[in-house]
Amino acid sequence: MKGIAAKGFTFSVSVYALLHFITYFFFNEALFNVLSVLGSLTLVFGLILLPLNKMQLPIFLSTIAVAVMLLTNGSLLDGLAEGFLQMRSLISLLLIVPMISWVLNEEPYIDEIMSYGHKFLNESRKFYLGLTGMTQIISHFLLFGAVPMMYSFIDSFLKEQKSEAWEQFKGTAILRGFALSTLWVISIPSFIFAVEALGATLWKSVALGFSAAIGGSLLGAFFAYRQEKRDGDDFSAVLRTEIGKAIKNSRNTGKWNRDVAEFAFLFVSLFGTIFFIHEVWRIDFLVVIPLVILFWTLLYFLLKKRLRNYVADGKNYFSNGISRQAQQFSILLSAGLMIYALNRSGTGAYVIDGMNYITELIPFLNILLLLPFILIVLGFIGLGPLPVIVLVTGILEGAVLPYPPELIVLAVTSGSVISIILSPFVMPVIILSSMNGLSGIRNGIRFNLRYAIAFYIMVQLFIQTSILL
Repeated sequence: MKGIAAKGFTFSVSVYALLHFITYFFFNEALFNVLSVLGSLTLVFGLILLPLNKMQLPIFLSTIAVAVMLLTNGSLLDGLAEGFLQMRSLISLLLIVPMISWVLNEEPYIDEIMSYGHKFLNESRKFYLGLTGMTQIISHFLLFGAVPMMYSFIDSFLKEQKSEAWEQFKGTAILRGFALSTLWVISIPSFIFAVEALGATLWKSVALGFSAAIGGSLLGAFFAYRQEKRDGDDFSAVLRTEIGKAIKNSRNTGKWNRDVAEFAFLFVSLFGTIFFIHEVWRIDFLVVIPLVILFWTLLYFLLKKRLRNYVADGKNYFSNGISRQAQQFSILLSAGLMIYALNRSGTGAYVIDGMNYITELIPFLNILLLLPFILIVLGFIGLGPLPVIVLVTGILEGAVLPYPPELIVLAVTSGSVISIILSPFVMPVIILSSMNGLSGIRNGIRFNLRYAIAFYIMVQLFIQTSILL
């Protein structure tokens, strides 16, 4: 049964994505009906694939959506058909983005970057900043897969350092690095969805998010260094020893590091092409990103003359990789149903009115101060950063707020950052805990609570100052 469901899920979600791209460029009402049917089949097959504890959230969201639709005017079937279309661009993006990792696995790019940057990384604060920044760069390619990949790399690099102090140093740098990437990385689905849904200008949102990520990285290095001194450790001496070993093992011995240059070219070519096509043809980012990734990945393997590897990766992805995303896609489809139901019923407007009422009672409060807490609370009940932002921005999409949309995006994504680093129930913390052997509470709240408070204050100081100016 599970085998049939896996094949059915892979087929339905793949055709769903294909039809989404076709209908984006060539409108066809009949194909939209087929899309809705495929969306419902994807959700059904996804639920069959999931164990009981993982199907509870999509079932809960779908049940609430159906109940709201039944209590409001309009056809239930029409509501379901529209609801299954809400997340089509996001699901298509998530289906294709993992292909970037095929490129990253072809050469030891990360090892060579760490070796090449040894002069910058020879002190604990610099190393922490470098690790946080590198995780954000790798997140462009691997999304939250950057967490296990970077931890595996750093753990092998520092294989003899297994104390809790070292695990805190490594774990917080990687977890905070990934969380900060959700502020500005355009291939992170939650960020680009928030930008598109709220009608923000992308380059302004990226600039604001990148600035906040720099501030967050520096703040993280400060907290890590303070913890190191409090524990009486000397991480810098250990790092210099290990970096010396890495330099000897590098396959690029001269001043010119071909792998680093190739990685830089890959990065610029991918995201430069995305921006160029969007600016010239005005194609939505949620459409242009997956299409560019699709052809960019194929071109890489063609130029490397490794088409056999591309075919092998593709077979493995269609055989096993897509069905492993059943939980994520099921949550998104059920969240789409709920967003459509809430917007059709006007519930989103009531939520905004309620928040406005609270801000009127307390003069110094405004919605942008409160928004991050909604995402934090939802994170602690098990919703990951993507479904949380989808739900919140889906409600905000129809609201009229007296603030620049870029500031709203920053407020929402800053809440996502805090949710990722604190909640023991979201995937990045769960993955990190499975790798370093520490509990989710320790990797989340215990190691990051003070940092999260400081980060919230830092971002809000900027947002509130911008509103007043």
